[in-house]
Amino acid sequence: MAKIKGDISNNFCPQSLYLYGNYEEDGVTPHFGLFCWYGWCWLGEGQGKLGAMVCVGGEKRTKDLIRKTGMLSANLVSEPLLPLADYYGCVSGQDTPDKMKRLPTVERGQTLKVPTIAESPVSFELRVVKEETLTEDASPDKATTLFLCEVVNVTLDERLCDSSMPVIERMKLSQAVSTVAEETYVSFFGQELGKWGEPMKSL
Repeated sequence: MAKIKGDISNNFCPQSLYLYGNYEEDGVTPHFGLFCWYGWCWLGEGQGKLGAMVCVGGEKRTKDLIRKTGMLSANLVSEPLLPLADYYGCVSGQDTPDKMKRLPTVERGQTLKVPTIAESPVSFELRVVKEETLTEDASPDKATTLFLCEVVNVTLDERLCDSSMPVIERMKLSQAVSTVAEETYVSFFGQELGKWGEPMKSL
């Protein structure tokens, strides 16, 4: 295999897409957005606790709410959820004040006061333990913020808990979506699902 020098990018570093959610101060009105990046870590010594490293780009209402409440949900994007996730990722709430008129089926978290998405096969409830600005030289509206979070609770489709079913079959059931290169959404089984901005046209 020959290798050549390429442009610096995160192309071909697949990650599952997640929608984050939190409530307005009224504790009733939900807000959702699409993470720029979502990864995992361990918090504490020994076995510790599962942590999530999540990035939110730009200054926006949802980021303000994360800072105020110190909590949020993370909901795995499945293929049926992709049009809505694409919409949340491509449409600015500053330019579209009624952006949240398009909502999934909202459920309350079991442990934290956060909105979770019923249609998502896996939902995490996260508590923020640290915030870090990654692009301090950028203007506030373009700054990326990393939130280091503790995973407090998880709810998932009961079929994904069936250990008698091969992992690959459960992965297929989840219909998880990734974005890997050239602003394109793909399934984990090789199906192209559209460019950024395309799936939301079906809403």
